[in-house]
Amino acid sequence: MIHPTAIIDPGAGLGKNVAVGPFAIIRENVTIGDNTTIGPHAVIEPFVEIGPDCRIFPFAAIGGVPQAVKFGGEETWVRIGRGTIVREFVTIHRGTGFGGGITRIGEENFLMAYTHIAHDCLTGRKVIMANAATLAGHIVIGDHVTVGGLVAVHQFVRIGDHAYVGGKSAVVKDIPPYVIAAGDRATLHGLNTVGLKRFGMSDASLSALKKAYRIVFRIGLTLNEAIGRIQAEVEQVPEVVNFIEFLQNSSRGVTR
Repeated sequence: MIHPTAIIDPGAGLGKNVAVGPFAIIRENVTIGDNTTIGPHAVIEPFVEIGPDCRIFPFAAIGGVPQAVKFGGEETWVRIGRGTIVREFVTIHRGTGFGGGITRIGEENFLMAYTHIAHDCLTGRKVIMANAATLAGHIVIGDHVTVGGLVAVHQFVRIGDHAYVGGKSAVVKDIPPYVIAAGDRATLHGLNTVGLKRFGMSDASLSALKKAYRIVFRIGLTLNEAIGRIQAEVEQVPEVVNFIEFLQNSSRGVTR
């Protein structure tokens, strides 16, 4: 299952049933999990761990050194979770010593062609990034997030669970969970109702989120005032608690 033209360093560790295509390069200090496929011409640089059941398509480049002027060559890592799909020409860079030391891609992510994930980014489970979506450094993305094509996300931004970011958006502040955001600069356009219903969110949770969203973004309160009203007036289902905690922990400011 390893093509004779592939170049694999003796220091790489390949699990069971790993397939490696023509002219792929796998460097030292790389671990690849069972049943993962590495496509033709893909390059896996040192200090990369790829989980089982992943599929890396042709010309992907994983584990490149960070595009960070302060990076000093220290040992840092890329870790990719089980079942993730990395399409053609995707680039994923290692972390930095000053930024946590790891770039982590969660389980079952779908990274479409030309996606770029920079140093120290962390993505949750079942994240979809469409063609040419770009993450600058130190970005945190929650579970079940969709990032549209040609989106650019500023460094240190957070995007909450189940958020949907429309194509060609420029995201410079945090995107709360469960919302739709789009535009240059991105603004909010209500809850991601279709996505939440497809996920199976209960009517009670969806109704509570609608009330919380309206209090924060529709009636002109300060953020602290809005959070106080949500805690007093809205049922504290887990999704509302997650929504409040995200707002309280924002350091870059919240997209309005």
